[in-house]
Amino acid sequence: MPMGYVASTALLTWCTFFAVVAPRRPRPLATMSFWFGMVLNEAPFLGMFAVVASTALAAAQGDLESPASKVVAAVALATIPGMTVSAWRGLRTDQVVGRALEQGLGTDWRDHVHKPLRRHRPWARILLLPGLMRQRDVERIPNIRYGDAGRRNLLDVYRRRDTPQNAPVLIYFHGGGYTRGAKNREARPLLYRLAGQGWVCISANYRLRPQTTFPGHQIDAKKVIAWVREHATEYGADPSRLFVAGSSAGSNLAALCALTPNDPVFQPGFESADTSVTAAICLYGYYGHFFGEEPDETPSPNQPYAYLNPGAPPFLIAHGTKDALATVEGARNFVEQLRRTSDSAVVYAELPGGQHAFDLFHSARFEAVVDGVEAFAAWVLAALQRTPDSAR
Repeated sequence: MPMGYVASTALLTWCTFFAVVAPRRPRPLATMSFWFGMVLNEAPFLGMFAVVASTALAAAQGDLESPASKVVAAVALATIPGMTVSAWRGLRTDQVVGRALEQGLGTDWRDHVHKPLRRHRPWARILLLPGLMRQRDVERIPNIRYGDAGRRNLLDVYRRRDTPQNAPVLIYFHGGGYTRGAKNREARPLLYRLAGQGWVCISANYRLRPQTTFPGHQIDAKKVIAWVREHATEYGADPSRLFVAGSSAGSNLAALCALTPNDPVFQPGFESADTSVTAAICLYGYYGHFFGEEPDETPSPNQPYAYLNPGAPPFLIAHGTKDALATVEGARNFVEQLRRTSDSAVVYAELPGGQHAFDLFHSARFEAVVDGVEAFAAWVLAALQRTPDSAR
């Protein structure tokens, strides 16, 4: 029996379990759910192809004649139904996102969006090349300095090669728990999609622990906004239409940016810069704990809860039900508190089977979220054209 086939079968079985079952307790199992289940949860079709191809090759070579090898082959093929469950959950995301848009924006939201939205997803990439990111019509201008903290204060600009004019802007902050991460890792399908549609997208590094701690990360995020206000026109962008987005820890940064416009606490030395944003997009974020039952129970200043206010801009929040690192219960609670407080639209998409870091690939799940982000942004921009306050 070929040991390579046995090893690959064991690994695929192990990863399929954590992708489908994805235990969130206790903590060690939750961590294993993330690390071992993440890839197959977002790219189950590649797993199916690998099982079928490796089993067919082993059969063609006559390696499946013994009873033991037949058992291994049966185990390998038994992972396909599990991967099918992951694929089915991902395919359901478009319906979930559609319902979230109707709930958050109104059942007639399409009547207010005049820009045509994408009808067909990139199925070739989803099925065969989920890790392929680049687009011919989009250029990335890397490593532009926005602060004095070395490589942690660099950003990349994504824009269409024909240099759009007066384009809306998306600023994106990566995840990593404030201890790791980089600007060219997550959410690239979103950045390339919007850039290809004429946006100017910014993906920025920021200082991490132990180099800094709160509010240092937030100050860097505000510096990026200030940089965009000053330099966006050089890249064909209109800084008056500025969206902020993030994943995981970056989602926390994006939410705080949206809730603290022009707050001098987070703008030391550049207090006069306009750091207000048009809307916020938060992906699988950790938003902290909120109790609020007793007068002395106040949120920590590094949590978005501490800054909830009626003037908050529109929010789109997406979170997976199987998230092992930032609980879906925390996202639900934040959405509930935000809706109670804000006068603006709040769209919440709870993604069936979604794990942390669902934005790494061109998956069926994330492409549905990308479509939802594009629709949400188009609605917000159309509302701004009607009247500056109509998005609220």
